[in-house]
Amino acid sequence: MDPYLSDVLDLLLRFLHVVAGIAWIGASFYFIRLDLGLRRPRNAPEEVAGEYWGVHGGGFYHSQKYLVAPGELPEPLHWFKWEAYTTWLSGFALLVVLYYFDADTRLVDPQVADLETWQAVAVSAGSLAVGWLVYDLLCRTVRDDRVLGAAVAALAVLAAWGMWQLLAPRAAFLQVGAILGTVMAANVFFTIIPAHRELIRAREQGREPDPAPGISAKRRSVHNNYLTLPVVFAMLAGHFPVTYGREHGWLVLVAIAAITVAVRHFFNLWHRERRAWWILGAAAVATAALAVAIEPGDEGSATRVPTAVEVGAIVQLRCARCHSGIAAPAGLRLTTVSDVRARADLVATMVRTRAMPPGNVTGMTDYERRILLAWLDR
Repeated sequence: MDPYLSDVLDLLLRFLHVVAGIAWIGASFYFIRLDLGLRRPRNAPEEVAGEYWGVHGGGFYHSQKYLVAPGELPEPLHWFKWEAYTTWLSGFALLVVLYYFDADTRLVDPQVADLETWQAVAVSAGSLAVGWLVYDLLCRTVRDDRVLGAAVAALAVLAAWGMWQLLAPRAAFLQVGAILGTVMAANVFFTIIPAHRELIRAREQGREPDPAPGISAKRRSVHNNYLTLPVVFAMLAGHFPVTYGREHGWLVLVAIAAITVAVRHFFNLWHRERRAWWILGAAAVATAALAVAIEPGDEGSATRVPTAVEVGAIVQLRCARCHSGIAAPAGLRLTTVSDVRARADLVATMVRTRAMPPGNVTGMTDYERRILLAWLDR
C-alpha cells in the first residue's frame, strides 16, 4: 500500500477506533456501576429489581431496573450497541491496513516462526473466530461462574502463549487484544442484543418474557467489563517495546492482564460499597515487581568501543531502508550516524528490545545489535 495512503487510513481509523472505544467502555463501566449500586426501595412495585440515584452535571438522576421487563414498553427505548460494533469494525480495519497489507514486516518474524505472509494472516484472522467459538462453547456448557472465569482466564493465557509462538512479538500482543475484543463485540452481537430483542418481542406479543436470555446477557456483559482493561493494555503495549521485547514477553502480557482484572474487580466491589484496599495494594506491589523483572539488561556491553564507521554501515544496511525520506515511520530518519546519535535513547530501546527492525525484516544480527548498543551506551 502507498505509505501516504496508509498513514491517512491509520489516522482516520485509529481516531474512529479510539472514540468508539471510549463510548463503549464508558457505557460498560456506567451500567455495571448502575447494576451493582441498585437498591430496592421499600414501596417499589413487584416488577422493579432496584433503583439508583445519582448526581451529575448539576442535576439528579433516578434510574430503575426491572426484574425482567416493564408491563408496557416505553417509547423511545434507547439501545447501546453501535459503540461496540463501531469499535470492532474500525479495529479490524486497522488490523487489515497496518498488519495484513504489510504482513511480511509486521506479522512475520522468521526468528519466531518461519511463516509465509498468507499463513500469518490466516493465523491472525482464524484465531479471532476460534477464540470466540471456544469462549462461547465454554459459556454454554459451564454453569458455575467461578469455574467459567477460570476457564476463560486459561483460554486467554493459551491465546497469549500461542500467538507468541507464531507471530512477531509486537503483533502477538496486539493479536491477543484483538481476540479478546472480538469476544466482547461478539457477546454484544450474538447474545446481549438478541436477548434484548426477545424481551421486547415477548411484550409485543402479549406473553410473559423468559428471563433466561436476559440472565445470559448479563453474564456476558460482566465478562466484557472485566476484559476491557486487558484489551486496552494490549492495544497500547505496541508503543512500549519494554513490554513485548522480552524473551518470554507473553508472560508479561498475562501478568499485566491479571493486574488490570484485579483493579477492575476492586472498583466493582467498590460499587457494592465494599472497600477491598488490599487488592489495590497487591496490584501495586505486583506492578512494581514486574517493572523490576522486565528492566532491560546491559546486553550491549563490549570490551571495545565500536567505531562510527561500523555503526554507519549497520545503520545503512538495517535501518535506512525504512527510515528515510518523508515516509519514515513517525518522521524518524535514521540514515547516518548523526541521526542515530540524536535519538540515542530511543534507538537503544528499540534495538535492545528487538522492536526494530519490525519482524527483523532487514535481518539485523545479534552481533550487530551488540555493536550498536555498545556504541550508543558509550
